[in-house]
Amino acid sequence: MAIDVVDQLLDVTDEPIYVYHEIVHNRHVVQRFKDQGVTFIERIEDAPEGAIVVYSAHGVSPQVRARSTARELIDIDATCPLVTKVHAEAVRYAARGWQILLVGHRDHQEVIGTQGEAPDAIQIVERPEDIPHLQIDDPDKLIYLTQTTLSTDDADRIISALKAEFPTLHAPPSEDICYATTNRQRAVRMLAPKADLVIVIGSQNSSNSVRLTEIAETAGTRAMLIDDVSGLHASDLDGVHRVLVTAGASAPEDLVQQLILSLVEEHGGEVEQHDVFHESVEFGLPGSLKKFMRSRGVDPAGRRITMDDIAATNTFLSDHGIRHSVVDLTISAGDDSC
Repeated sequence: MAIDVVDQLLDVTDEPIYVYHEIVHNRHVVQRFKDQGVTFIERIEDAPEGAIVVYSAHGVSPQVRARSTARELIDIDATCPLVTKVHAEAVRYAARGWQILLVGHRDHQEVIGTQGEAPDAIQIVERPEDIPHLQIDDPDKLIYLTQTTLSTDDADRIISALKAEFPTLHAPPSEDICYATTNRQRAVRMLAPKADLVIVIGSQNSSNSVRLTEIAETAGTRAMLIDDVSGLHASDLDGVHRVLVTAGASAPEDLVQQLILSLVEEHGGEVEQHDVFHESVEFGLPGSLKKFMRSRGVDPAGRRITMDDIAATNTFLSDHGIRHSVVDLTISAGDDSC
């Protein structure tokens, strides 16, 4: 969704566009936008007064929004809706006087933004070893929230340790970890044991991409994380008969498709598409983007953001004359058998 927000801005304006932090943690995505004239900044003060600034998918703190307003920037919010949900939960529970344990990576932009919503109420827990150092006033008014891109295994391990220490610890009203992250992790956990090698398309600074390689290796299968097909060498496939290809949640689909094409054309691969979760998602445009479009005389009606990776891959394979089969392994979100 965040990527499409920038694409739509580029479609409706020739004005300079600034993005606060990487729009998503993917090197190719960032470089493609740089090639189109988008400027990425790490300080909100680096955007000229009155300029267009896009907040990345990871979200920002209220303090950043305030500095943006002071500079009269035109802010377009591309924050992932699930991150926005976590922010709202933090604000709501802090207002009730609760303490919040935020499970995640301290230096991740998402965690920095969430903590900024209620800095006096939030303590960050990166690992079980952090628990003895927590300062808890009332264990009956204690809730945990999680970074949306965590490994479900890591999150479960930390949450279990927290519950053992604080039996009255409350869970968030609904799951915080992103469905796209969770689905990929569960699919890799299910399919990796059937493969000789797992190839993950994604960047090294993508938390959810790194987690996919770790999950594969925990399942006993060698895994490698590459930005694109250029990171794969013939020697990587020595003794390999079955490859599982997956990708981080923010990896462009065409990078996955280029890898598939290479495996078919250069290595004689045959394609099975394992459909574990049906993901067909549609987002409305963020309100800030619709407001901007109207201010520039563009009607946002009918502009929506849709994603269906299974359909996109099927179309790609058919267009290239690649024979393939689909193995339907669809499971429900509540099925833990995988």
